Amino acid sequence: MTAQYTLRGVQHRYGTRTVLSLDALEILQGEVLAIVGPSGAGKSTLLRLLNFLEPPTDGVITFDGQTVTARPPLDLIRRVTTVFQRPVLLDRNVHDNVAFGLRLRGQAVDGRVDAALAHVGLSGLDRAQARKLSGGEMQRAALARALVIEPEVLLLDEPTANLDPYNVGLIEGILAAQNRERGTTLVLVTHNVFQARRLAHRVALLWDGRLIEVNRTADFFDSPSDPRSAAFAKGEVAY
Repeated sequence: MTAQYTLRGVQHRYGTRTVLSLDALEILQGEVLAIVGPSGAGKSTLLRLLNFLEPPTDGVITFDGQTVTARPPLDLIRRVTTVFQRPVLLDRNVHDNVAFGLRLRGQAVDGRVDAALAHVGLSGLDRAQARKLSGGEMQRAALARALVIEPEVLLLDEPTANLDPYNVGLIEGILAAQNRERGTTLVLVTHNVFQARRLAHRVALLWDGRLIEVNRTADFFDSPSDPRSAAFAKGEVAY
């Protein structure tokens, strides 16, 4: 696998507080990378940098070998999208929500919308009001809206937090299929160590803004190189 992202000497500060300090990190094209760590470790900040919402205070981020500037071009921004823990849906029906990204890009609203809805199990709810869906259905609608634009990278910030086991299983299956069948790079922030183990090819532990360990999933859980990784894998660290 080649590197999709390369981060070197990346630091990010809010005021005088350094929230992220990474010497080096590579995210490989087509992999599923789970980012774990306690609350306040810098996980969501890292996703913001990877989605080009903010430039790092210091350091360099490259995407497919291209250095990301403070104002990245629109065509670069559109290669990456994010699904958040709490989906923000438009006050429209489900179909229109999923089609929104296509319209924004000036693309035809075609069979891709119906295919995306079928992929997430919402075909029968295409005309329902999006904001009246259940929590799990809303998250799946947000996921369909992200997938229909065919991103190269999908960033996920706690996508199944507070969902019932049925919807967790559905969403995990959708994500695994997207990676397996389309080769989409997935970067998943999760507190759920079991989810990381089920989905990820590699796991990265962030701790107090620093990268403690990046390892193949089996090695991270079965033979971690750092005692903090071992504690996290055993559920001994407060989230």
